[in-house]
Amino acid sequence: MNLVPPQKSPDPRVGDIIKLAVMAVGGQGGGVLTGWIEALARSRGYACQATSVAGVAQRTGATIYYVEMAKKSDLEPVFALAPAGGDVDVLIAAEMMEVGRAVMRGFVTPDRTTLIGSTHRALAVSEKMAPGDGIADAEEVRAAAEIAAQKLILADMDGLAVAEGSVISSSLFGALAGSGALPFPREAFEEAIRASGKGVDASLRAFAAGYDAAQNSTEEPVAPAKPPAPELTGPDSEIARWKALSDRANALPGPVRQMAGNGLMKVVDFQDCAYGETYLDHLDRIVARDSAGHDWLLSVTAAKYIANAMAYDDIIRVADLKTRAPRMARIQAEMGVKDGQLVEVTEFFHPRAEEIVSLLPANMGARWEASPKRMALIDRLFNKGRRLRTHSLRSFLLLHFLGGLKGYRLKTRRHQVEVAHLQQWLEASLAPLDDDYALSVELLRNRRLVKGYSDTHARGLTKFATVMNAADLLRGRKDAAEWMGRLREAALKDPDGKALEGAIQTVRSFV
Repeated sequence: MNLVPPQKSPDPRVGDIIKLAVMAVGGQGGGVLTGWIEALARSRGYACQATSVAGVAQRTGATIYYVEMAKKSDLEPVFALAPAGGDVDVLIAAEMMEVGRAVMRGFVTPDRTTLIGSTHRALAVSEKMAPGDGIADAEEVRAAAEIAAQKLILADMDGLAVAEGSVISSSLFGALAGSGALPFPREAFEEAIRASGKGVDASLRAFAAGYDAAQNSTEEPVAPAKPPAPELTGPDSEIARWKALSDRANALPGPVRQMAGNGLMKVVDFQDCAYGETYLDHLDRIVARDSAGHDWLLSVTAAKYIANAMAYDDIIRVADLKTRAPRMARIQAEMGVKDGQLVEVTEFFHPRAEEIVSLLPANMGARWEASPKRMALIDRLFNKGRRLRTHSLRSFLLLHFLGGLKGYRLKTRRHQVEVAHLQQWLEASLAPLDDDYALSVELLRNRRLVKGYSDTHARGLTKFATVMNAADLLRGRKDAAEWMGRLREAALKDPDGKALEGAIQTVRSFV
C-alpha cells in the first residue's frame, strides 16, 4: 500500500506577486529602468527582487531583466530568478523586435499581460546583412501583439525620450505608470526618478511624455508631419539651371514625375546639374518607348534605378557623405552631446586595390587594372584596415579633400566603367521590350542587386550578371518576367548565392 501525504492547497498570497519583465538592447538603459522599478516597489512597502539574464550577438547584447514584487507580510516570499511563459503580468519591450521576441517566447498572454513597447527599430545584424531589404515587418509584429496581449501600449518611446533630451528608459517608465499595471500613484514613480539624482529634469520630461502616450494609447496614431522641402542655396546660375531641370521632370507623364524628381535630386546631389541633364536624357528615351496603356511602369522603374546606377558609391562619395555637416550634427544629437562636450569620431576604411585604381584617370586606371604586378603592389600598400579619427584636423581634411573631387570624378576609371555598365544594362533590359514588356521591367529592377562599396559591391555585381544572363534562358516563355523576379529575390535573400544557383538550375531544367 502506498501512502501519499496530504497535499497542501497553494497559499493564495502567491497570486499577489506581481511579475514584470523588461526586454531591452544594450545601451537602452534597461538596467536603469529596472533599478527605478525596484526602488519604486521598495518605497511603497513591497518586497522586491530584480535579476537579469544577458544575451549576446544581438545588436550590442539583448538582456532580459526580471522583477517580482509582493506586499510585505509575516512570510518571506521566495521569488523566481527568471520569467516563465504564461506567467508575466507586465512585459516592457524597448524595441519592436523585442516585442516580437516576447510574444514568440510566450511571455505575453491575453489573460493577464500588459505589453508596453517602443515602435522604433534598432536593426539586428541579420537584417543589416541581407543583400536586399532584410528589415522585418513591424506590422506583423504589431498584429501578433494585439492578439497576444491583454492590454497593448505601443508608441515611439525612443523618439519621445530623445525629444526631451533623455533616453528611452525614462519614457518607458512613464508608460508603465500611465498603464495602471502597478498599484502605485504617479507621484511615487516620479519620486523614484528624483531619488536617482541623475539627469532628473530631462528624465521627468521624458517620463511625462511616456505617461501621456500610455494614457492616449487607444487613440489613432497621428501621421508624422511631412518634412519641409530642402532649401536651395548656391549661385543664381546654378539655381536657375536646377529649376529648368525640375520643370523638365515635371513635364513627364503623371505617374513618372515624383520618381523622376527624386532621381533627379539624387544625381544632381551626387555630381552637378549637367549630370542631371544626362539622367533626364536617359529617362526621355525610355518614356518615348512607353505608354499610358502600361501605366508607365517601365518609365517609373527606370526613373528609380537609373538614378541609383548613376549615383554609385565611390571613394569620393563616401568621403563626401562622411564629412557633411548634417551627419556631424546627427551624430552629436544621437550621442546627446551638450555644450562644451567633445566628440571623437573614428571612421573605418578597408580599401581594396580596385578602389584605389578606380580613382586614377580612365586610361591610366585601365592599364593598371590590366597589370597583375601593379595591382598586387597597390594591394600590399592599401589593402589593410584603417581608422581615420575625423575629429582631428588632419584626418578630416583628408576626407574633405577626397569628397571635394566631384569635378575630377567624371575623368576617373570608375566613372568610365560605370557609364559602360549603365549602357549595357539599359540595352539588355530594353532588348525584349517589343515582345515582353513585363520582362523589360523586371530586367530594369535587377539593378537593385548592385549596391554598396568595396566587397559588397563586387558581390552584388556578380549576382547581377548571373541574373541578367538568365534572360537568354527565359526569353520567349510566357512566364519569363515571373521567373526573372524569382531569380532576383533568390539572389537578394541568400548572401552565399546557393539559392540563386538552385533557381538557375531549375530554369535550365525546363529549357
